[in-house]
Amino acid sequence: MNSANPDQPRIVIASRESRLAMWQAEHIRGRLLELYPQLEVDILGMTTRGDQILDRPLSEIGGKGLFIKELEVAMQSGRADLAVHSMKDLPMEMPEGFVLAAISERANPCDAFVANHYAALDDLPAGAVIGTSSLRREATLRASHPQLAIRGLRGNLDTRLRKLDAGEYDAIILAAAGLVRLGLADRIKSVLAPEQSLPAPGQGVLGIEVPSGRADLIALVGPLNDLATAHCVRAERAFSRALGGSCQLPLAAYAVLESGQLRLRGFVATADGRRSVAGELRGVPDEAESVGYRLAQTLRADGADVILRELAADQ
Repeated sequence: MNSANPDQPRIVIASRESRLAMWQAEHIRGRLLELYPQLEVDILGMTTRGDQILDRPLSEIGGKGLFIKELEVAMQSGRADLAVHSMKDLPMEMPEGFVLAAISERANPCDAFVANHYAALDDLPAGAVIGTSSLRREATLRASHPQLAIRGLRGNLDTRLRKLDAGEYDAIILAAAGLVRLGLADRIKSVLAPEQSLPAPGQGVLGIEVPSGRADLIALVGPLNDLATAHCVRAERAFSRALGGSCQLPLAAYAVLESGQLRLRGFVATADGRRSVAGELRGVPDEAESVGYRLAQTLRADGADVILRELAADQ
């Protein structure tokens, strides 16, 4: 830990400076202080390249890893001990030297429909402009509502809401969990069930990243790990990883525990939503990553390989 005095331990959490990211860091700080009242926990706010480049889609500038590199550099240099991430923003391959030490209990995993003049997605008239930053959401919307105009939407949550309120969009799709966490649940006009919009891997979940050599930190944050959520998220991430999941791929994966079994649903689609391959698989929670891998192989055999080759050729 970042203290020379073991009787007064201190740790530093690296976080992006967006309001939602800081809420997430403060939440984990509070959880740690509940467990360890003697602990001193500081937060190091940082601006990442992903926060700075707002005029292009993430899929064009390097993907979600742009949001975490600076945080990892801070941990490598000793300026921070751990980082808190939204799991849906964490790349599927952890970089060498780092480990995912804890996965929090899942909040609402669903997408939210946000608008000022419409109560539900189905209420939008033909030609209405709907904003999203996600290829997954875009493919889903193009398949289910081809009459709508889909437009890219970057920026932090407050920026996206401002663009909606300024009339640049008729509606936008956001993660329900982020809105709730910031006290903005009243902006949600309707929640899209997984059957309408299958969530992204790890959506609604926070993850704690630490340097892999820090056994002390791994033990410290261990009690924050929610085993049931961890099983589900590991299945989702294994599915995505087996399909080369990234910002460049319209992919969804969502797992739940039902009657002692893990049920994983997933799909991969073309960017225009015209073709997709979907499926589901059940398995033992302790074999979550195997379930994710096997579902990915099933989808590959059912035609996902063709979609993946086409997407790779277009990039």
